Amino acid sequence: MSLPSRPAPPPSRVTVVGTGLAGLRTAAELRAQGFAGVLTVVGAESLPPYDRPPLSKELFSRTEPVWLADEGYGELPALADELLVGHRAVHLEADDDDARLAVDSPDGRREVASDVVVLATGAGALTVPGWRDVLTLHDPDDAERLRERLRPGVRLAVIGAGWIGAELASVAAEQGAHVTVLEGGPVPLGHVLGPDVGELVVPWYEAHGVELRCGATVTGADAEGVELADGERLAADVVVAAVGVRPHTRWLSGALPLTPRGAVPVDLAGRVRGGPASVRAVGDCADRTSPRDGLVAGAHWDGALNHPSALVADLLGTSGAPAPDPAPYVFSTQLGHDLTVVGQVPPGAEVVLRGEPGAGPWTALYVTRDADGTSRLRAGLTVDRPRDVGPLRKALSAPRHPAVDVAAASDPSVQLRKTLTPA
Repeated sequence: MSLPSRPAPPPSRVTVVGTGLAGLRTAAELRAQGFAGVLTVVGAESLPPYDRPPLSKELFSRTEPVWLADEGYGELPALADELLVGHRAVHLEADDDDARLAVDSPDGRREVASDVVVLATGAGALTVPGWRDVLTLHDPDDAERLRERLRPGVRLAVIGAGWIGAELASVAAEQGAHVTVLEGGPVPLGHVLGPDVGELVVPWYEAHGVELRCGATVTGADAEGVELADGERLAADVVVAAVGVRPHTRWLSGALPLTPRGAVPVDLAGRVRGGPASVRAVGDCADRTSPRDGLVAGAHWDGALNHPSALVADLLGTSGAPAPDPAPYVFSTQLGHDLTVVGQVPPGAEVVLRGEPGAGPWTALYVTRDADGTSRLRAGLTVDRPRDVGPLRKALSAPRHPAVDVAAASDPSVQLRKTLTPA
């Protein structure tokens, strides 16, 4: 698939669509890297940029949004020449020379013309047609509704044992709610961690006072309970769907290519694969193709934070170096444990444990073998073991996956970096 070249000369008019972390970081990087042209920022939300992870991880300990400006990430009014909040982008027409964006506002529709549009529209919580009055947890209004309802003794049913489902179950149980988590797969986080490591997470639920039901297919849900495929109805006072997210890209259908999950396919510099040179994408709405890891889905906070720098450097020509290819990175606090996942877990990988689950901190390494028998590290999960995070991020961000001495790596007393050999 061909890639568009960088517009030359550098653009004088840039429009950023999205006022979340990725949009704010793109605007800040444009100014930091010397963009002196006209910058327009468009956002559907009326709130200033805020941090999403605390909404689930700290649902009850932080009752107000964590404003990104207070965290030092910049302020949109100071960065943008025109800031259009409460304005929803509804249509895009673009070619290699310029882009025209149609925007709905409280006062009607208007067009925003620019040399380059950067899409940073993020993603929204998935909802299932037919599920009535089922809550989600994705924005401050969602969080406030849940804080009002999750009291001691309340019966909470969470559909989905992914990151958000587990984080919500954790904080709700700590508040005294009776929590049941319904997971359609055989283990929690199996689609991320694989079946063997997902199985190691199961005991955490019981230890945290949460009932976990795996292999539970939900056929219907409403504000008073959940219907299961076996005919059981699980009564609940609050039902929350935590079944994933979908990029805010439906309005781009027909204007740009989209990946199967509805994201914009981009290269390491945010250039749209098979799309016009006047459009870039970054953050949760974009899926990046990594020469090392293949297609890497968005929807990670770290990508929204760090990827805008390379996008802007390529757009403005401020760096002659190739765009970096950082390893995918996600973190979570759930069920009494701190987790990080570095890299992309391949199907069928061998799992090498550093430490013993249930007996203290541990790390799971995901290893594959080359045709010549060389063992290569592809990804890693750390559980309450932050010392392994740095070596994993450094090694897995190299152009090729490092060779690993499996016997040495399985000994938690050996420093992980000493077990890895760069390709």
